[in-house]
Amino acid sequence: MSSPEHSPRAARIASVDAYRGFIMFLMMAEVLRFGAMKKALPGSEFWSFLAHHQDHVAWRGCSLHDLIQPSFSFLVGVALPFSLASRAARVEAPWVSWLHAFWRAFLLVALGVFLRSVGKSQTNFTFEDTLSQIGLGYVFLFVLGRVRPVWQWVAVGALLVGYWAVFALYPLPAPDFDYRAVSGLPEAERPTGFAAHWDKNTNAAWAFDVWFLNLFPRETPFTHNRGGYATLSFIPTLATMILGLIAGGWLRAPTTPGAKIGRFVGLGIVLLAAGWGLDAAGVCPNVKRIWTPAWVLFSGGWCFLLLALFSALLDTGLPGGWAFPLKVIGANSIVAYAGEHLIKGFILDSFKTHLGANIFAQAGSYEPLASGFAFLTTFWLVLWWLYRHKIFVRI
Repeated sequence: MSSPEHSPRAARIASVDAYRGFIMFLMMAEVLRFGAMKKALPGSEFWSFLAHHQDHVAWRGCSLHDLIQPSFSFLVGVALPFSLASRAARVEAPWVSWLHAFWRAFLLVALGVFLRSVGKSQTNFTFEDTLSQIGLGYVFLFVLGRVRPVWQWVAVGALLVGYWAVFALYPLPAPDFDYRAVSGLPEAERPTGFAAHWDKNTNAAWAFDVWFLNLFPRETPFTHNRGGYATLSFIPTLATMILGLIAGGWLRAPTTPGAKIGRFVGLGIVLLAAGWGLDAAGVCPNVKRIWTPAWVLFSGGWCFLLLALFSALLDTGLPGGWAFPLKVIGANSIVAYAGEHLIKGFILDSFKTHLGANIFAQAGSYEPLASGFAFLTTFWLVLWWLYRHKIFVRI
């Protein structure tokens, strides 16, 4: 996310900028609506493949789209060692750094709630949004950024084991429980056996939200989240951020790019195998929506591999001009994130106002692509204008 360590006044890491921009682009590209293209052109394996990877899986497993939020969280951790080093170089008073950490955490949570409330009749107090999840764990991340790496690893292990135990010890519903009222998952996709402790809207995090979210004013009492998302996911999300913190420490280390890339690849493969193994063994299912420990490991492996890929392409002296469009997006990630939520409708409606209500319909079956490219091009030009004029919105 955008922050002082991402500003052009600080030393920039090309791979981190491009990785962040790539993830933001995946989020913005939802406007291309590959799912609508799949329906418009049934039988096409190409559009079916793209549609699958532009949507979240129902529960267990992973698509490319499922890696957006872990990458957000991971990159916050990657950036923190650079931020701490910059603040230390400025000989900043400790209380100033702590105040900024608490203020940033508050703003991230508040902005997440605000974006979830757009179009609602009252404030929608829900904390599963990406920004809110990062904000809830940010102060703890800040604390861990000041300790030795060994304690960062200990924190990851403690968070994952502890969070696994909370779910494993929470009792399963009674035999006559009406899963259809809160789940929505097809029977074939529901976890069974020991893995049922991580079923949709019947788990420990769901029970917490039934209590916690009803402490806030609501139009109707909270009973369940349709997607199964939960507030307490910020705890394992913190583990994802700590993995990024460790990666950021390696990125700052005075070693060759090749050595750094090798470490990223090696750990990425180990984490992928560990996450897959926990799921395959039935110890813990791999579920992004409730951020299971297996998901932390599995998605963390992908984050390390993606960082290795962008580092190999951009931090080793190879030509990097191709990444400029991604850097423009990544340099103003908070604008890209908020803008995608707030002005997408305004931009598309403006095209219809000035060029005709049927401007996109003229593309026939490819209408989703036409409107999507119109939005992406316009919004990228806005981000490019900000980049060119060195205007960077930060939290």
